[in-house]
Amino acid sequence: MKKGVLLVNLGSPESPEPKDLKPYLSEFLMDERVIDVPLWARTIIVKGIILNTRPKASAEAYKKIWWPEGSPLIVISERLQQKIQKNTPLPVALAMRYGSMTIKKGLQELVDKGVEEVFLMPLYPQFAMATTETILVLAEEIRKEHFPNLKISDLKAFYNREDYIDVLSNSIEKHLKDNPFEHLLFSYHGVPERHIRKRDITKSHCKIDKSCCVTASPAHEFCYRHQCLEVTRLVAEKLNLKEGTYSTSFQSRLGFDPWLKPATDLTIERLGKQGIKNMAVVTPAFVSDCLETLEEIAMEGQDIFHEMGGQKFSTVPCLNDDEPFVNLLSKWINEWNNAPSNA
Repeated sequence: MKKGVLLVNLGSPESPEPKDLKPYLSEFLMDERVIDVPLWARTIIVKGIILNTRPKASAEAYKKIWWPEGSPLIVISERLQQKIQKNTPLPVALAMRYGSMTIKKGLQELVDKGVEEVFLMPLYPQFAMATTETILVLAEEIRKEHFPNLKISDLKAFYNREDYIDVLSNSIEKHLKDNPFEHLLFSYHGVPERHIRKRDITKSHCKIDKSCCVTASPAHEFCYRHQCLEVTRLVAEKLNLKEGTYSTSFQSRLGFDPWLKPATDLTIERLGKQGIKNMAVVTPAFVSDCLETLEEIAMEGQDIFHEMGGQKFSTVPCLNDDEPFVNLLSKWINEWNNAPSNA
């Protein structure tokens, strides 16, 4: 069987204009794995409230980080795909979960090249129903409807793979080598607490307290919170970070339901109030710099820190299309390609 690879990232609006933000946000927020409430309620929340107010504000945020070539996330993902293609004999396509670069188009591109078996690679280190799961579910729906003879294998969450932790740790060390920070904050994208409980395969383990994520359980395979905390622990161990010089937080809350805590903005505020003068932030839930890293953290986060008396605020870039990350993904692809069985 001829094999191929499909990289999948989140997506982006076509432009930083409200007219393009509205359909993008509609597709994103109407996803039942993003806002997981009944359709009638989701429709009221998204189409009745959010889409009447948020597109303009989001457009202003996107304008702050938009590159001449286009959306940073798209541009970086395209560069990543092009570099990986040079490292593997397999055809490598790129798709987005939301927006015009659809998964269907990505699969069609591979099928047109004669591909019969696809290695689907969601570009998320941690599993979450609003990221990895929605990609896998949609890809399977598309396969059944349009490509019934296509076989799809997928890259599992790689948050705790030693080679990934090495690449991430080395990137952090490289970017902070000349910056003797007092505190390193690991900021991950937030999700509602109910998402964690919904994906607890034991139906009893996830209490979202101080113990469940550090107590061994089959639930950890699909527990986003555990996987985030584990990345922090493994990187801190790798970099020999001293206790008290680093912490974990969650950004990008939406709505009024309980979300994972502590919140990144409140954590930055607290650290500034406590007298921290030099802090750095790394965002390991993202592999490509985007609105959440370039605007929410690097701009808004820095403003909060300075308002609280902080002096130096540094951000560690995502792995983006850096050579070590390109080589890592290429290695996984080639291992998959050379494996005796991909079932």
